[in-house]
Amino acid sequence: MIDQHKKSILYIVLSAILLSTGGVLLKFVNLEPMQIAGARAIISSIVVLIYVKKPKFTFSKAQLSGAFSYSFMVIGFIAANKLTNAANAIVLQYTAPIWVAILSHFILKEKIHNYDILSIIFITIGMGLVFMDDIGGGNIKGDILAIISGVFLAIVTVSLRFQKDESPVETTLLGHIITAIIGIFFLRGIEFTIYDIIGILALGIFQLGISYILYSEAIKHVDAIEASVLMFIEPILNPIWVFLAFGELPGRLALFGCFIVLISILLRAIVSSKRKTIKGVK
Repeated sequence: MIDQHKKSILYIVLSAILLSTGGVLLKFVNLEPMQIAGARAIISSIVVLIYVKKPKFTFSKAQLSGAFSYSFMVIGFIAANKLTNAANAIVLQYTAPIWVAILSHFILKEKIHNYDILSIIFITIGMGLVFMDDIGGGNIKGDILAIISGVFLAIVTVSLRFQKDESPVETTLLGHIITAIIGIFFLRGIEFTIYDIIGILALGIFQLGISYILYSEAIKHVDAIEASVLMFIEPILNPIWVFLAFGELPGRLALFGCFIVLISILLRAIVSSKRKTIKGVK
């Protein structure tokens, strides 16, 4: 019988795979970003609510900041995917661990290490290359929105750290509900095609609903650093699905910039993990 740790790793891998379908599914739906956000959130709220059954909302500052940031994060990511290519959107959003390090220093009073500073420097270089490639190409707004989405993702992470004895599922559920309330005003008078309906159902049920349920359950039994490394499956697979479906790829300079960002974050996670392991041994 599979042990809890291996089961949790499997959950995270499945979560990352489901989340990675976001880019291709968002390109598949021919609606405006706020319309997609609202419709998807309605579906994902129902999915998570069915799982939680009786949610316990505390409406604490940490939960509210996490929920609103979660809502702004998913809205920003949808808009970014519509304005720029999938590779840029997911990689620039995936700068979140660096924003977590910075916010943790000022909010949680956690120390910023040398490897954090090096990561920030190289990630800044990578983002600069992406912007240089997209100047004049109409993608710069999408790139900026992707970075902002990453900042909100970092705020969600920091907010969850304040909630020691509260379930992270409730916070994400509240984020889904907030997004649904905001987005529902954009859905009036909209005629959905069969492709829009299929895409939104897939986004709400699998890409967002089930994926975050799996991740929320798995994170209880897997080290945060290990989880962040496993989640690298998402930014790797996301543009691959879009390329296979639509043949979309960023320019060479942007592609190199994305590579620098991913490698920088991956190396930071590995160094941080080894440092914690050495401390544990001591």
